[in-house]
Amino acid sequence: MAVTAAAVKALRELTNLPMMDCKKALVEADGDQEKAIEVLREQYKKIAIKRADNATSEGQIIVLINDDASEGVMVEVQCESAPVAGSEGLQSFAKACAEQLLNGPGAANAEELLAQNAPGSDDTLQKVWEELTNQIREKIVLSRVARVAGPVQGYVHHDGKNGVLFQAEGESGELEVLRDVAMHIAALKPQVTYPDGLDAATVQAERDRLTEEAKATGKPDNIVEKIVDGRMSNFYVENGVLTSQPFAKDHSKSDSQALAEKGFKAVDFTRWVLGR
Repeated sequence: MAVTAAAVKALRELTNLPMMDCKKALVEADGDQEKAIEVLREQYKKIAIKRADNATSEGQIIVLINDDASEGVMVEVQCESAPVAGSEGLQSFAKACAEQLLNGPGAANAEELLAQNAPGSDDTLQKVWEELTNQIREKIVLSRVARVAGPVQGYVHHDGKNGVLFQAEGESGELEVLRDVAMHIAALKPQVTYPDGLDAATVQAERDRLTEEAKATGKPDNIVEKIVDGRMSNFYVENGVLTSQPFAKDHSKSDSQALAEKGFKAVDFTRWVLGR
């Protein structure tokens, strides 16, 4: 069936898909716009199946914190290529996911979030994702979501590939230090928040070794204990304990000291590197 240029243009404006795809869909649907949209959706499914095994090494991490820092979220959207990672479509989708996660009922995983409506829309995030995939013709995955209670601050590196949420406890209201610690985490990559996050057997073995060395000097037990505690601090820094690391903004103090000066205590952190 022949279709008019006006019908093709209208479908193009409605779906933001290539003109030729819109024309073919209208021909297949005998000019019925609604049926043509269903044809285009079926094309999306074929694209998704075809690209299912493609690697997604690019993408974007988004962090959002609400105004009073009582909630923070982080989402990761992966795609195949750098141009798509920086595209307005993917950026808009990632931000919509983050906004819904922050302001909606929450979601334990990506599937639960995609089932919710996009902010200010009657369409689900799943539908937004399908339409984006159909437009871009590349594999796009909402791979991870996280929502944490505050006080919380976050940081995303300028390339969008390294993101952090940092949780604390305290009520000082001076939240800048929490963001500074989040930036510290992104740069220095601690592994745990406190020493008790390390393997207990490894920690005990190191303490026993240092104690034996210190006792060999013949010093009194109370001095030996202080020597061991000092050397264990270095051990904790070397093994990526956040609260023991020198504060990136001022190496004269540890992260825990910098937080304490502003009335905070570290609780936990989430650090993502895109795809890892």
